[in-house]
Amino acid sequence: MAGLKQPADKSHFLLPDLGEGLVEAELIRWLVHVGDQVKESQPIAEMQTDKALVEVPSPWAGTISELCGKEGEIIKVASVLVRYGTSGAKAQASAATAAAPSCMSAQAAAGASSEDQGTVVGSVQGTLDVSSRFARRGAEHLVPQQNGKSLATPAVRRIARELAIDINRVQGTGRGGRVTASDVEGFARSAKGGTHAAAPLAVSARAVPVPTGAPPVDRDGIAQRIPFRGVRRKIAEALARSVQTAVHFTATDEADVTALEAKKREYSRVTGEKLSLLPFVIMATCRALRTFPALNANVDDAAGEILLKGVINMGLAVDTDVGLMVPVIRDADRKSLLELRRSISDLAARCRDRSITREESLGGTFTISNVGSHGGLFATPIINYPEVGILAVGRGRERVLVNDGKFYAGVVLPLSIACDHRVVDGAMAVRFLGELVRLLEHPDEFIS
Repeated sequence: MAGLKQPADKSHFLLPDLGEGLVEAELIRWLVHVGDQVKESQPIAEMQTDKALVEVPSPWAGTISELCGKEGEIIKVASVLVRYGTSGAKAQASAATAAAPSCMSAQAAAGASSEDQGTVVGSVQGTLDVSSRFARRGAEHLVPQQNGKSLATPAVRRIARELAIDINRVQGTGRGGRVTASDVEGFARSAKGGTHAAAPLAVSARAVPVPTGAPPVDRDGIAQRIPFRGVRRKIAEALARSVQTAVHFTATDEADVTALEAKKREYSRVTGEKLSLLPFVIMATCRALRTFPALNANVDDAAGEILLKGVINMGLAVDTDVGLMVPVIRDADRKSLLELRRSISDLAARCRDRSITREESLGGTFTISNVGSHGGLFATPIINYPEVGILAVGRGRERVLVNDGKFYAGVVLPLSIACDHRVVDGAMAVRFLGELVRLLEHPDEFIS
């Protein structure tokens, strides 16, 4: 998480950047009430980013006089999150709230002060300290643009496009001269003939956008109303972005994993650890990606580039009580079977108890979804954008198979791959799937 310059008077606390490049977060739950005395580093709120649930702690001790936001609302980074009073009495806290201006942006709240009141830390299970190197820098530390092009994340470039702003004209105040969302919004306001003073950053209860002209919903017979929020809303936003951006197509095949099943039982017996087929599939997929590197890539739509990756960071779709999460096994191609097995178990467990960090869900180059764990066969998975491919693995089943005119009882594993047709042609996807099938049917080629 990145640091954020906090006001020097400690009267209010601004929502920090909970992950580099984030511009907003959803308020899931308040952990304090108006009038509460809080200690430094005491958690005051749970916020949901696009990847993880994060506890936001108080940067200093004080008395809570105002909570700026309701549970379920989307709060912009640099908006006032809480206000502090000088007394623990709720009556005085209410008076202080009435006298103070409403929740406002970082620039309006912080004024001209340049003092950095320390870094903000966040945690899920434990605390993640934020280094001062992530703190926003003043004008004297700005790095000039390289070849006239500004440094910015795809999310910030998208905001600039939506505001019809040439991002290369915006002066960046982020780390290393990077243009932030606040920089773009401030430039847009000044371009409209206003002042460089920032207007309030609004707090809104924004859900997944409803298409214009959507048909009415029948309100009869409703048994329960479930707020569309938290991880489920983030999943919906990510999937909608993927479907609207990547051009999906799916290819399917089957692998005779009879020999691989025998190899799996042998490894389990020798190591004393129970192994599923998934670590073997990951290892074979890594080998196939080295043969077909075009599938191990990201698309930078903002820059108009296809980014072929030299590392294989395998995303793993994990089903949890709150929705689907995709943690990443970094350098998966360099891990042994037992290391893969332990990584899978560890990441899945921490996804389900919500202790996974946002950073552990970033940087994926390809994703595997084990739909077979719930009994499925084939699937049409949605790409984990900006990746260009995702493999769905079905449940292996015993079948009567034929080889050289002879019948035998074998195990067949269904495989489905979805690719972004803008990057991967159908023929390449089929050849990749064929290479993966060949490896799975000849495990000695990829298992050392």
